[in-house]
Amino acid sequence: AGVTSTVLDDGITRGPVVTFPNLTQATAMKRWVSQTHFKEVAAAFEGTSRFARLRSVEVSVVGRRAYLRFCSSTGDAMGMNMVTKATTAALERIQKEFPEMHIVALSGNVCVDKKPSAVNWIRGRGKSVTAEAVVAAEVVRTVLKTTPAAMAEVNIDKTLIGSAVAGSVGGFNAHAANMVAAVFIATGQDPAQVVASSTCLTVMEALRRPEDKEDSLYVSVTMPSIEVGTVGGGTALPAQASLLRLLGIHGSH
Repeated sequence: AGVTSTVLDDGITRGPVVTFPNLTQATAMKRWVSQTHFKEVAAAFEGTSRFARLRSVEVSVVGRRAYLRFCSSTGDAMGMNMVTKATTAALERIQKEFPEMHIVALSGNVCVDKKPSAVNWIRGRGKSVTAEAVVAAEVVRTVLKTTPAAMAEVNIDKTLIGSAVAGSVGGFNAHAANMVAAVFIATGQDPAQVVASSTCLTVMEALRRPEDKEDSLYVSVTMPSIEVGTVGGGTALPAQASLLRLLGIHGSH
């Protein structure tokens, strides 16, 4: 039956850091943005692009500092330049209401771009994807030279428990980064974003389907932070564009 996959969520993020004279003002800004004036912030944000659509702004207040994590859909682009420009416009709108707000940096490292993080693992960034496949027992025996039960055991003891012992963030897989890096280079994505894009939870089970006489191997991968696009950046390079066309996904859709 092949592989079944689905996009669970889609939104690239930019997370600036701003400061105020005191935490009272920082908290007031949080309420203003998140609760009472989100539509005004969204209007400023979306006014910079035909494709940017602000989905949420999560504001974390740390004393007199505030970190705003803007999340936006960006059409078929990966969208970092788009969302950065839009975030700048949104901050300018907020600053009109809070002139005492000082913009320290457009990225306060809560985006989180090109660094491992729990927030991307939990909230997602870019495309959040899950996929599954069932591998017949005969294929497991003849090609992989093992059994579905043995594969499931190794996955639990190594990929899940071993990664937990190591304190891994999003590293519950064997070597997802190898495949992600290869695909990113071949299709014109940003290789530095392999850091977050390769976070992956692999599940394996010995599964008996009604039509089977013996257990097959059920495999799923869940990847919450695949930062990809089919327009912009390296996707315009001849070799990379030709491969995207071969896959039938080059350009806007």
